[in-house]
Amino acid sequence: MLDRLLGRASLKERVAELESERDSLRAQLDAEEERRSEAARKRQEAEERVNRLEDRIEELEDRVGRAEAGVDREATVRGTEELRRDRRDAVLDRLRSVDAGVEGALSAYVDDADSLPDAVADAFGDRAPLVRRAAPTLVYRDDAGIVACAVDPPVAPAPFCEWRDGFRVRDEWFRPTGRFAFGLARSDTFAVGVYEGDERVDLQTVETDVMDEHDKGGFSQGRFERQRDAQIDAHLEECEAALASLPDDLDRVVLVGERTVLPELREYADVTAGSDATGRAADALDDAFDDFWTATLRLL
Repeated sequence: MLDRLLGRASLKERVAELESERDSLRAQLDAEEERRSEAARKRQEAEERVNRLEDRIEELEDRVGRAEAGVDREATVRGTEELRRDRRDAVLDRLRSVDAGVEGALSAYVDDADSLPDAVADAFGDRAPLVRRAAPTLVYRDDAGIVACAVDPPVAPAPFCEWRDGFRVRDEWFRPTGRFAFGLARSDTFAVGVYEGDERVDLQTVETDVMDEHDKGGFSQGRFERQRDAQIDAHLEECEAALASLPDDLDRVVLVGERTVLPELREYADVTAGSDATGRAADALDDAFDDFWTATLRLL
């Protein structure tokens, strides 16, 4: 009653209206500021894309000009290196450290020379034939061409191709990770170990005295071959038994060895590869293990 008599009620209502209007305007200003920030970000991304496209157009025009002038020549790699252990890890860390900005880094796994992704062909231009010759391989290139290389991983990923702000580099493609089995199979020697990372925690070996050409004596060639084949079959049965007895909690089984033997044991392995490691079973396994986890780097 007193507020109404003194005119305070209307003043309070007006204050409330003004405060509501003020809050609404603040919300509009905040929304406008957010829109401006988003618009600026999108503009920056668009400008970066335009710059990359202009660089690509200039590169392609240069290629056309050289081709028309008849000065193109077959591309060659700038260098090749076998990456082992510490050197491998250092190179992978260097690739991971690249920050190429929005969609400035191309990563791809090319599993076949005849299925080169368009993005890879465009990025490498007249050096794309080097990628085809290197396949199957991982390729990395930034939009400025500072990094341009192919790396053959010991464990191949599924094919992919992507532009991101950095390169896709996974440890499990290049290094022994998790808990897995690694075996070496030859016609007379077999070894399989269970590993946790690069540490072997279990080992099984099979060594069989298989006849060679110098042992056949007075045997006919046919009889010699039948006996040798029987010895190899018995050896492979022991190999199968060892593989079948591996723990069930393994992430994967890698099997390397003679190309003629691997098909007989392929069903027990997730990954197979050739190996010429020789010697006593455990020593040969160590050599094969180091060779398998070696990656080949090519500078394109």
